[in-house]
Amino acid sequence: MIRIASDRLSAAIDPLGAELHSLKDAAGAELMTDANPAFWSGHAPLLFPVVGRPYQDTIRVDGAEYPMKQHGFARRLPFAIEAQGDDHARFVLTDTDETRTHYPFAFRLAVDFRIDGATLGIEVTIANPDADAALPASFGFHPAFAWPLPYGHPRADHRIAFAADEPDPVRAIAADGTIAAGTNPSPLTGRTLPLTDDLFAHDALVWDHVRSDHVTYGASTGPHLRIAFPDTPMLGIWTKPGAAFVCVEPWHGIADPEGYTGDFRDKPGVFEVPPLGEKRISMSVTLER
Repeated sequence: MIRIASDRLSAAIDPLGAELHSLKDAAGAELMTDANPAFWSGHAPLLFPVVGRPYQDTIRVDGAEYPMKQHGFARRLPFAIEAQGDDHARFVLTDTDETRTHYPFAFRLAVDFRIDGATLGIEVTIANPDADAALPASFGFHPAFAWPLPYGHPRADHRIAFAADEPDPVRAIAADGTIAAGTNPSPLTGRTLPLTDDLFAHDALVWDHVRSDHVTYGASTGPHLRIAFPDTPMLGIWTKPGAAFVCVEPWHGIADPEGYTGDFRDKPGVFEVPPLGEKRISMSVTLER
């Protein structure tokens, strides 16, 4: 684990997947999942080059098919540690012969973690080393926060408050994990999502057009987390009923539409990085008392 800290927060990051495993306050209280394998052993995987499940676990590029598991391969690969200090660290993943059997492109994925006071910032830079062709990709964050947070409030008192009105319905998840054609009514009360296990009986809540650039998570009184995502137009919220975590997942990408067999470049949520260009996507987590 690579550890970084300020006088108000500390974090531990695993170079395998450049995955945040722990985020603690100054007293050492854990703000993230207990990773109980009875529910889900993940912590905060990075989703690249796809978000969600491709139809038939396959992407299609220029008429060829490539095997691709849900949420992509970056979360299962070791990143190089390019820089490290007391309050920051940078991790880098580049393409290999193996990644090109799943995703036929050159890329450089850099992930910068930095703690400043009570804020953990994460900035991802997706660079395209190809001088001739654009790089199609998706990217998502998947952090799992403790539910309940470690401040003495009951689980049932926790909620997620959105920064803006979110009038749109949420997308329905098909049986194979892709996005169904229909929608479900918004579960919000005003701008607030009171958290209950029943919300997640049929998988995640997915907003494919989120207006908010941040949410706050916590009990109605007491410390809470401000989770900001200025660069991502989609959002997933997920847990497994009974688990001690809730995931707040800013995405620039989404699972395939049910039955999708089109080119990867054309699927919803995919962006293109221009030749020799780069795209930056960030999120931050602030402990607010």
